[in-house]
Amino acid sequence: MDLKTLERILVEPKNAVIKQFKRLFELEGVELKYTSGALSYIAEKALDYKLGARGLRSICEAVLNDAMYEMPSDKSIKVLELDKRYVKEKLEKSNLSFLKVA
Repeated sequence: MDLKTLERILVEPKNAVIKQFKRLFELEGVELKYTSGALSYIAEKALDYKLGARGLRSICEAVLNDAMYEMPSDKSIKVLELDKRYVKEKLEKSNLSFLKVA
């Protein structure tokens, strides 16, 4: 599987991971936006960790976990934009290295 395929898997299918997270945030009144750089970085990490398409959800959860718990209590936040910097920062703080396939 290549980088472009993983990026497409994140957003194109009817039940795509990003679409699911967008819906979760919408329920809390927050619009989830993302850049192509963010999607590329998530897909790169799935390749680096040798997780393939199945690992995309775990990576997205690691990136969005804090926001999912903090944003509902802060009604002033209406938009969350994922860019490469944000994704990289959240992944560095997470303990995703345990997902790496040997």
